[in-house]
Amino acid sequence: MGPDGVATHHHRDFPLDRLLEAKAATGTSVSLVLPARDEEATVAAVVGAFLPLRDAGLLDEVVVVDSLSGDSTARIAADAGATVVSVADVAPEIPARAGKGEAMWRALHATTGDVVAYCDTDVLDAGPRFALGLLGPLLTEPDVHLVKGFYRRPIVDESGAVAEHGGRVTELTARPLLSLTRPELASVVQPLAGEWSGRRSLLEAIPFPVGYGVEIAVLLDAHRIGGAESLAQVDLGVRTHTHHSQQRLGVMAAEVLAAALPRLGLSDPLGREMRQFDPGDHAPLLTPINADERPPVASLR
Repeated sequence: MGPDGVATHHHRDFPLDRLLEAKAATGTSVSLVLPARDEEATVAAVVGAFLPLRDAGLLDEVVVVDSLSGDSTARIAADAGATVVSVADVAPEIPARAGKGEAMWRALHATTGDVVAYCDTDVLDAGPRFALGLLGPLLTEPDVHLVKGFYRRPIVDESGAVAEHGGRVTELTARPLLSLTRPELASVVQPLAGEWSGRRSLLEAIPFPVGYGVEIAVLLDAHRIGGAESLAQVDLGVRTHTHHSQQRLGVMAAEVLAAALPRLGLSDPLGREMRQFDPGDHAPLLTPINADERPPVASLR
């Protein structure tokens, strides 16, 4: 148990045999969702890493949600063995948007599992341990409703060498914000982790930001509804991914704040544009901030 009530586990605590027994005993169905946008280089390996768990009966669905990709992500994912759906084909009465949260929200329409686990598709070392760790607390502890993954995060540069370690938006935005406003969540190692899972009953009851604010929003909403005792986190080992530019990280940080501030009772976002500056000539660089949110899925039924 973490010092602030957030239970902490390791993926090795949840071997496959144990989870298969728990799944059968509780009659729980499980969906694994892999949001993807222009990830043709990595999506096949990520899908392949989880198919043994589908074959073993732990995963009932392995679904890649294609977020308006302009490359061959959808075809490659299907060839690798995943069920592939396009955000444009899910709830088609609502025009599709690009965005990570949009893909995650539409996945709730396209899947049926009582438990839904999400994993990113830009990782270089995905493995069954990701799904085992994320599903473990949900299948074995009925009072847990949301599970966050955490890991060591080396970043590789264009040459394939480890350039640094990730988590800059976490360390410079999310962690200071939670430490100051929700100290009971300060023990969550990686609040913005893309690997997380939840019970459908929770996920369909809360709104989803369309963009990168989705992870902080779901964490804050789950904490508001169930308290720290309804949360758990699991060490998933190592997760290697590719590098984002500082400019892109700045926009991501703005989307995190746009989602978090209203949930903390601090402020609704007034601006919808990120103003940055070119380091060479200091010309302004303007990027839209994706602060829109989708309503709870349950409210649409």
